[in-house]
Amino acid sequence: MEGVPAERSQRLSRAAAQRLSLYLRCVDDWTTDSEKISSSRIAEAVGVSDAQVRRDLAALGHLGQRGVGYDARELASAIRTALGINRQWRAVLVGVGNLGRALLRYQGFRAQGFRIVGLFDSDPSKVGQEVEGLTVEAVSTLPERLNELQAELGVLTVPGETAHSVAEALVTAGVRGILNFAPVVLKLPRRVRLVTVDLAIQLEQLAFQVQHGEAPPRATDEE
Repeated sequence: MEGVPAERSQRLSRAAAQRLSLYLRCVDDWTTDSEKISSSRIAEAVGVSDAQVRRDLAALGHLGQRGVGYDARELASAIRTALGINRQWRAVLVGVGNLGRALLRYQGFRAQGFRIVGLFDSDPSKVGQEVEGLTVEAVSTLPERLNELQAELGVLTVPGETAHSVAEALVTAGVRGILNFAPVVLKLPRRVRLVTVDLAIQLEQLAFQVQHGEAPPRATDEE
């Protein structure tokens, strides 16, 4: 049954938000060849139950029609609104090494409404370089530059030994959220949101699954 109504103010769990991101990838891929999308098609693609998809989408409001499915463009718009990506987010990137440069070249950020507007590094030899149309600036200039750039997010691609001090500089400068690629556990004030992507941990989890022949619960599983 599609289109189960729910209160728009219902708070989404982090697990539900992760699933919505996966749903959005599918919907975006299918929009060009399909005007209507069923919960069963999304469920099969993502690997969750039909009921889970319907519950998640019901939290966004009254979407879809029973027996007809969801309008692809309306659904994509509703998911973007729920995830907060129906607007442009300005971000700065700190750490212009190999990983930082690779992220700068990734077109998916801009496609989803994220724009890197400033580059910073603590290495004097990198300051002043132009990378992907942006000039690398000194980390020490973050406090005044962040406000000028109107950036709310920070992307951290620095070595582990400098991650804490750079994160503190971002917090002091006023960022609202940090995407951390450094292999360390950061402790930030509650007002600042943190998402850590530790690629080594992901490989450890993959090795565990291969070693034991079964997968642990996924981030998409219900919570």
